[in-house]
Amino acid sequence: MIKLYLAEDQEMLNSALVMLLNLEDEFHVVGSCRDGRQALEEITRLQPQVVILDIEMPSLSGLEIAKKLRAANQPLKIIILTTFARKKYFQEALAAKVNGYLLKDSPSDSLISAIYAILEGNTVFDSKLVSGILNEVPNPLTKRELEVLRALKTKATTKELAASLYLSEGTVRNYISAILSKTGTKSRLDAVNLAQTKGWL
Repeated sequence: MIKLYLAEDQEMLNSALVMLLNLEDEFHVVGSCRDGRQALEEITRLQPQVVILDIEMPSLSGLEIAKKLRAANQPLKIIILTTFARKKYFQEALAAKVNGYLLKDSPSDSLISAIYAILEGNTVFDSKLVSGILNEVPNPLTKRELEVLRALKTKATTKELAASLYLSEGTVRNYISAILSKTGTKSRLDAVNLAQTKGWL
């Protein structure tokens, strides 16, 4: 039997994946949880052959768990399962030497196929993720424009923004105009959301 461990903070998805994996005759899910720190403790104790980690979880992220497992030389295969097709996350996953990086919107049987492929010594990265990163437009914003964009997340008005950045309101408006133009967005909120999705912030 191949022992697996699942760390996923969405309760419904966690339960569904455990059921799906246990349907495979060769798989046995030895544990699952929705908290990163608990996952690390249980993985260390239960010694599964394959761990499936969500990126964003309470206490520790999936990437942090992966790094700690690699630092401890744990002899296991690591799969990151996430909704985030972000370049920054993918680069961190590569640095942590994960064996797989899959998106949650992939067909369920692709996870099972990936597990078998990884156990045979292959590395499996979601093709949509890889092609998206290869075709990704570089960040067009300057360091100062990114500072303004970060401040936009918490400051409601141009006046508040100007005060927090020690700039004049006119200068702030110029920065915002440049940001909207470079990102092709129509509002401050759209610009912030785009930058977060692209991993620029």
